[in-house]
Amino acid sequence: MKILMIGDVVGNCGVEFLKNNLYTFAKQNAIDMIIANGENAAKGNGLDKDTAHQLFMSGVDVITSGNHIWNKHEMQQIIDEYDNILRPANYPATCPGNGYVLYNAGGVKVLVISLMGTVYLDNFACPFETAERILEREEGSYDLAIVDFHAEATSEKAAFARYFDGRLSAVAGTHTHVQTSDERILPSGTAFITDIGMTGAYESILGVKTECILKKFRTKMPVRFEQADGDCQFNAVILEFDNTSYKAKSIKRVFEIH
Repeated sequence: MKILMIGDVVGNCGVEFLKNNLYTFAKQNAIDMIIANGENAAKGNGLDKDTAHQLFMSGVDVITSGNHIWNKHEMQQIIDEYDNILRPANYPATCPGNGYVLYNAGGVKVLVISLMGTVYLDNFACPFETAERILEREEGSYDLAIVDFHAEATSEKAAFARYFDGRLSAVAGTHTHVQTSDERILPSGTAFITDIGMTGAYESILGVKTECILKKFRTKMPVRFEQADGDCQFNAVILEFDNTSYKAKSIKRVFEIH
C-alpha cells in the first residue's frame, strides 16, 4: 500500500505540473492514493472550485488545507459539497466543511485528518485534543490514519508526531513550503517528516515572485504577492505500508525540478 502526500501546491505552476505529470508519476511508483495540500493552489492563494476540480482530475483523492482555506470567499459556500476537501479539524465547529474523511483506497480504509498548529498562528483549538477526539470517534472504522499537520514550528510538529507515535500511521508537516530532510519511522511505527515542502515555481521565494518578497522586506510596505511561474519543483513523500498489518514500512522524500 503506497500513499503519495504532496506538499503545498502553489498557484498555476504547481497545478499545471500535476495536471501534466501526476498520472505518470503515480503509475511509475505504484501509488494507491494521493493526498495534496491545496490551500495555495488558486490564483493569489486559497482554493476555489475550478482549481479543486483540476487537482481531482489530475489524480488527487483528498485535498487538505490550512490557514488560507477561506481566502477565496466561494469556498465558504461550496466546501460542504465535498467530503474530500478538508479544512483543518481544529477550526470551530461552526465553520462549514469537515476536518477529516474516511477514504476507501481499493478496499483499504484511510482516515485522513487535516490539522492546524497553534504556535505563531491563530488561536485554533488544541490539535492534540482534536486528534484524540477524532481517533476515539472513528475507532475501528479505519485501517490507516494519516495527518497533514499544517504548522509553523518544527517543535510542535515533532511533539505531535511523538505523542501519537504508534496510534497514527503517518504525520506529515506542511505550511513552510521548505522540504526537510528528517523523514523517518518513529520508534512505535509512525512515519514522520517535519515538512513535505511545496509544489510550485522553483525560482521563487516560497512560490511567490522574488521581487515581491524583496520589496516587502526592503520597504516594510504592503505588497501584493504574485505567484511565480517557470520550472516547477515537485515536493512530496511516498508512504509505504504493510498490506496486512498496515504498519509503516518506509517514507521516501521526493524532490524533483521540471
